[in-house]
Amino acid sequence: MADSSPQTWRPPKGLARRLGALLWPYRWHVAAALALTFTVAFLGPLRPRLVQQAVDDFILPGDVPGLMRIVGLIAGVLVAEGIAYFALGYLTQWVGQHALYDLRTRVFRFIERQRLAFFDKTPIGTLITRATSDIEALADLLSAGAVTMLGDLARVVFIGYFMLSLDLELGIVALLALPPMVLATEVFRRKMREAYRETRKQVGRLNAFLQEHVTGMSVVQIFGREAEEQRRFEAVNEAHRDAHVQTVYYYALFYPVVDIIASAALALVIWFGGTEAMREALTVGTLIAFVQYVRMFFEPVRNLSDQLNSIQAAFAASERVFDLLDDDQSLPEPEAPTRLPDGRAAGRIAFEDVWFAYERLPAEEATDATEPEWNWVLRDVSFVCEPGQTLALVGATGSGKTTILSLLLRFYEPQRGRITIDGVDVKDLPLAELRRQVGLVLQDVFLFSGSIAENVTLGDPDVSRERITEAGRLVGADRFVDRLPEGYDAEVGERGASLSLGQRQLLSFVRALLYDPAVLVLDEATSSVDTETEEMVQQAVDVLMEGRTALVVAHRLSTVQHADQILVLHKGEVRERGDHQALLAQDGLYRRLYELQYADQERAAA
Repeated sequence: MADSSPQTWRPPKGLARRLGALLWPYRWHVAAALALTFTVAFLGPLRPRLVQQAVDDFILPGDVPGLMRIVGLIAGVLVAEGIAYFALGYLTQWVGQHALYDLRTRVFRFIERQRLAFFDKTPIGTLITRATSDIEALADLLSAGAVTMLGDLARVVFIGYFMLSLDLELGIVALLALPPMVLATEVFRRKMREAYRETRKQVGRLNAFLQEHVTGMSVVQIFGREAEEQRRFEAVNEAHRDAHVQTVYYYALFYPVVDIIASAALALVIWFGGTEAMREALTVGTLIAFVQYVRMFFEPVRNLSDQLNSIQAAFAASERVFDLLDDDQSLPEPEAPTRLPDGRAAGRIAFEDVWFAYERLPAEEATDATEPEWNWVLRDVSFVCEPGQTLALVGATGSGKTTILSLLLRFYEPQRGRITIDGVDVKDLPLAELRRQVGLVLQDVFLFSGSIAENVTLGDPDVSRERITEAGRLVGADRFVDRLPEGYDAEVGERGASLSLGQRQLLSFVRALLYDPAVLVLDEATSSVDTETEEMVQQAVDVLMEGRTALVVAHRLSTVQHADQILVLHKGEVRERGDHQALLAQDGLYRRLYELQYADQERAAA
């Protein structure tokens, strides 16, 4: 790992190249901006040179016509400089915003591709920070930062050239301020780099904390944890404040240093140039021009300090964005994919000796120190579900039921064994084709902000309103949708807040039915609704399962009694299998689960 101390830190290799790659599609626009930059950098220092000529060649000799010509020339330079500034400002911002759009799109596309294990370990607030404020911190660099820096450097060069060409000795005196300025800038750059890296880190922590606690505010309030969470927030907020204040400290220190050096240089030029002028070794116009040049010389230097401020923030942010993009945990697509006949599966699902773990055992718990062991969630799971059959997964919480469904959809991949659809390993199917075969209905239905129609179609313009209303009628969602003033155009609010749990569940069935999947996966689809709603939801399930292979996870055994096959899971292993009657006859785990639920129902009825 590279040393990150302020004294030895250097930008990572390739960082500038990767930032340059963002601008490459707009290289001709950047080239035009550079041309305008150098034009502006030349026209600004040209004005004091024209003033010197006006004083020495026309004002002192009393040449009025000549003075009018030089004044007209100065006015023309000012107009040309203004037009160039306008074109440069618009062009650089245009390039910067297009590059930011490309990068933000790339980050979102990257996030969409990641497997679920990535999101298990990466806070949502951190991802939001990368896609928003971290990318926004690149705005100054990609829009005007690099181009402006080159322009300011060119301006310094042109000013130095004009000063030295006017009077070599006085020019050297004026440039004596350059070495201390370079030294101060280098010290400032090193300090600011580390300060901005820490600031971006604390922004990520703050966003992650806020996102998590706003989402879970009901839990905080119901358990009366407001004071404790406020204390934790203040600690995170304080760390963010201190990191930001550190950047302000260095910047506030640097600016007066630049002013002191600039004032000293101006005083030196006035003293040396004034004595030369009194000895008539220097013209008045030249002295006036030098005073203007010294003031002008430190203006781009101040601008460079401002740009360094933005560039330090941009480099710190770009490191974090590219670190995210480099941590690609997306599922690999097969090199030689296998296609299903007619693009649709018959629906035969098979698990063959599947072992799976989310993580390895901690080193202190492993029995073999030389080879880290997996903390197995599934152990040697095998089963077959024939086309059109319903297979139910039951067992205690943590037995591995939902994990089986996640493996079928390739949200995760097993460490051992294989999973097939119609005899084809799911790893050999294109990911989009695999997931197109499977309709997933979860216990916690996620709805996006927007209308009911947009949520059930997920924005697919090819789905007609007729198909939506027909699917809604089949699963019974029309019973509540038709009562809404705007029907399927009604807004559901953030996460479907305006709808009840049962209504959201019915919309998830509409969503699944619209895409006519060959395989249906239900994960606790009726466990959190009341008895009346459950009956309506169960009717929708029956419609949805007709003619499809179905894998159903359920805690309520009453909902899976008619399944063709029931797997009883315990600690990641299949302990029992068979239909409802056969499992009751075995007098094993299933029977005990059934009797416990039956006893609970009797107590509830009493």
